Amino acid sequence: MNAFAIDANLAGFEKDVINASKQTPVLIDFWAEWCGPCKQVGPILEKLAAEYNGAFLLAKVDVDKEQQLAAYFQIKSIPTMVLMKDGKIVDLIPGALSESQLKEFLSHYQIVPAADAVPEAETAEAAPPDPHQDVIRLRHAVLEAPADDTLKLELALALVATHAYPEALEMFDALPANLSMDERVGKARARIDLAQQAADAPAVEVLEAALAADPDDIEARRLLALQYLVHGKTEQGLEHLLVMLREHRSYQDGLPKKLLIEAFNTIDDEDLVRGYRRKMATLLN
Repeated sequence: MNAFAIDANLAGFEKDVINASKQTPVLIDFWAEWCGPCKQVGPILEKLAAEYNGAFLLAKVDVDKEQQLAAYFQIKSIPTMVLMKDGKIVDLIPGALSESQLKEFLSHYQIVPAADAVPEAETAEAAPPDPHQDVIRLRHAVLEAPADDTLKLELALALVATHAYPEALEMFDALPANLSMDERVGKARARIDLAQQAADAPAVEVLEAALAADPDDIEARRLLALQYLVHGKTEQGLEHLLVMLREHRSYQDGLPKKLLIEAFNTIDDEDLVRGYRRKMATLLN
């Protein structure tokens, strides 16, 4: 099998299939060793999973070993394929299909091969990695090496990048002491804290409109700064926090300064942090 195909079981089904389908479509292949048509369609599915390069995840379920899963999905015959998206079953295919039929089925649900990486010669700047694909890749790696805590750390960090905060925090808490003290964990926890502070905030557009209507609306400015920081608009977020510090330094017992310091702890760009630390110091002098 390849990086985008897994053997699914009952113990890990919620995490590896249901939760995974909230990020990437999952095609579940119910099969058995004794089933001739299963052996015909199985290699085709694995080939497509590789060719589609993460556009969908293939989860293979051996009905003889996983009878509870087969019963849950009311599998009457094999092979049967079930497509899940956003944690829900969206379609079911009883029987073996040809490669062209499978491609047509996937296309019907807007599942198309993921584009290959652009060659370096054709671009001056590499495209940023897709954190959702990192999550899928690292989930598989952890399944292959469940005792490797370093892989679990990498998966937890990838989960933070996809805003899957509860699962990431659970994984951070389970790390051994030497890894839980990793600087990246501290930054990730700080990001999660900022995100939680902005969890119930209105949309960015609403906050921008509110601030345009009333530049003295400090709560709108605070929430907008947090929203910018959470969504990667780092400088915009820091600028709004500087305005808060300049114009409302004592707000809520010095909250603007506290937020700036907390924001600094989430940012990887050290030059950017140094620049804004100087600006903050200038305002405080």
